[in-house]
Amino acid sequence: MGRWQPDARERLVAAALELFNERGYDETTVAQIAERAGLTKSTFFRHFPDKRDLLAAGQDTIAQLLREGIAAAPADATPLAVVCCGLKAAAAAFTSFNRELAPRLKAAIAASTELQERNALKQIGLSAAMAEALQTRGIPAPTAVLAAELGGVAFKTAYAQWAEPGEEQDLGAMACAALRELHAAAVDLG
Repeated sequence: MGRWQPDARERLVAAALELFNERGYDETTVAQIAERAGLTKSTFFRHFPDKRDLLAAGQDTIAQLLREGIAAAPADATPLAVVCCGLKAAAAAFTSFNRELAPRLKAAIAASTELQERNALKQIGLSAAMAEALQTRGIPAPTAVLAAELGGVAFKTAYAQWAEPGEEQDLGAMACAALRELHAAAVDLG
């Protein structure tokens, strides 16, 4: 059995993050990213409309997994239990490749206002996908939106912990644990 090889999208994302951290986001061109990945500029544009969209690689897949997990939750599950099902489904898509890139991704986002804005939009999009899926299940909008927002914060918190060197826990379980902590904290607000 051969060793796993990253696909073109993964190679482009990895190359971009390396360059963003070496040269800065603004100073990195699409041509440089393609060259670092060992691909052509036209291959880059087959996968991404521009370099900013590298950060959102996989966002549609994650949103779909969140929706599917929420739809598959037991009919009698509480809204937060339903969100937990969605978080577990989405977490299943995260691999060692995601973990390996996490420190470079974090550094690139921290160094670029544009990437911070794109990351915030990504978070909003994932929360919106969860809220929509919850409402499709018949959960009232205010409850669905709040549960989805808690789910988004829980996933972000769990991902940051999961990406730490030496962390070997299951991302889905960590996200559900973070969701329970956030719920308890919300209850404590009185």
